[in-house]
Amino acid sequence: MLNEEVFISEAFKRLPKELINKTKNKTVGIAGVGGLGSNIAVALIRTGINNLIIADFDKVEYSNLNRQYYFYKHIGMSKVDALEEQLKNINPYINIEKYNHYLDKNNFDIFKDCDVIVEAFDKAKNKEEIVDYAIRNKKYIVSGVGMAGDFSANIIQTKKLGKYLYISGDFKHEANDKNGLLASRVAITANHQANMVIRLLQDKYEV
Repeated sequence: MLNEEVFISEAFKRLPKELINKTKNKTVGIAGVGGLGSNIAVALIRTGINNLIIADFDKVEYSNLNRQYYFYKHIGMSKVDALEEQLKNINPYINIEKYNHYLDKNNFDIFKDCDVIVEAFDKAKNKEEIVDYAIRNKKYIVSGVGMAGDFSANIIQTKKLGKYLYISGDFKHEANDKNGLLASRVAITANHQANMVIRLLQDKYEV
């Protein structure tokens, strides 16, 4: 296996050195590693991010395979363990701090040292609570809202709401019996979020 210095040089030679230098010591927290969170984590690691804190209490189920970054062999594994395996298959030198438990307002402090927090929850209450935590603690947070169905990808966008909150999605189409969760639109939203995280880590802000 290549040593770390050679690996970084080879694996990320298509990335700007300025990006690598600005982000290599930054930490991103991901709250929930399902459809959004797992895909966001992969995009961040592929962009040279070295330090992640990931948290989720779920195990990988068959129904996750249509949109989440897991494979058949991961069925029954905790999502944080399965995701760590996936990410280290991309970059074995990354630092991952993982929490296999339910997240709520009583334990969001696991993200207190993060430069940016990613919200990737399913439930509105959890979303509201972690957004409130981030804003109160002056942390940038990138959230996802509205990605269900097979509607146009062109209506998915990222908006800035206040100083610390950024939201990606179409802001309209939530999952229900009519509108399922397709890998294509979930991944588009996830990558919108990941791109915003990468910009924030470089002090690049939307207006």
